[in-house]
Amino acid sequence: MKKGYWIYGFFGSLIVVSISSLVFGAAESTAATAVTLAPGAADFFTKSVVVASSGLVIVAVAGALSQMFSIRKALEGIARQPEAGAQLQLSMIIGLAFIESLVLYVLFISIILLFANPFTKYFIQ
Repeated sequence: MKKGYWIYGFFGSLIVVSISSLVFGAAESTAATAVTLAPGAADFFTKSVVVASSGLVIVAVAGALSQMFSIRKALEGIARQPEAGAQLQLSMIIGLAFIESLVLYVLFISIILLFANPFTKYFIQ
């Protein structure tokens, strides 16, 4: 990798952040969209964000560690028996897909808790 590529990434991210702040800052708030929150609603939404984000972090770290152990063991097996490399690689890829699917399930549940929370009806009047 060449030395100058990080500059393109930095300036590209800077442009994306600048444009997104302009786009999201242009939204107008109207009085018709105001809602009345029940007592304790802010605490509920804060806890929802904390639970969703912490659950996602924990599962992502656990998934990364389990993928690391799986790949390490598969490479050790291939090093011991090179003729069984194709079978070990296929089994490893299938196992990695299952591990990653568990992380995706937690991501979907976190997105539901953040944006389409089914318990919101109890806290918004």
